[in-house]
Amino acid sequence: MVKIMNTCDQQIIEPKEKVGLVVVITGSGKGKTTSAMGMVLRAVGHGLRVCVVQFMKGDFYSGETDGLRMLKPQVEHHIIGKGYYGIRGNQVPHNEHRSIAQEAIRLAKERMLSGKFDILICDEINNLVKLKLVDLSQVLDLIENKPPLVHLILTGRDAHPRVIEQGHTVSIVQEMKHAYREGIEAQKGIDY
Repeated sequence: MVKIMNTCDQQIIEPKEKVGLVVVITGSGKGKTTSAMGMVLRAVGHGLRVCVVQFMKGDFYSGETDGLRMLKPQVEHHIIGKGYYGIRGNQVPHNEHRSIAQEAIRLAKERMLSGKFDILICDEINNLVKLKLVDLSQVLDLIENKPPLVHLILTGRDAHPRVIEQGHTVSIVQEMKHAYREGIEAQKGIDY
């Protein structure tokens, strides 16, 4: 049974038992990072502390950068990486991308274990396993060593089956249509 409290004429439902979830958001469709950012907004509304580590989005500006900055001090944001490896004309060599990704996964683990955050978001980490920028064992280690009450959110295409298996909640975002394929350029506030 859940405990229900009233505040401002709205009910707040408290779980009987608090559990730190592993949430995996993957698939080829648009909206994986956007979904994670929605969870940031929801968490901040509940007074939770969030750390966001973006593993690949280092060379293109996106509105979440300034949006997350506005949510300080409850949100800490790290953009690490030299952009999308192997696409959009990115010419940074594999070993440089891997070195930066290794730095990012160390930071993510340190922040997760710091006791300062309720939620850790590892944005685009699923891609990095497929691209061999981080090892599957490193992602599984994050999951295995997650403190019991910390929520861990892993986004990005191509989530490994073992990561999916470890998730409490797994969403696969499937593209049905995308404006870009219709010749419409990315739109500010929607696509970036």
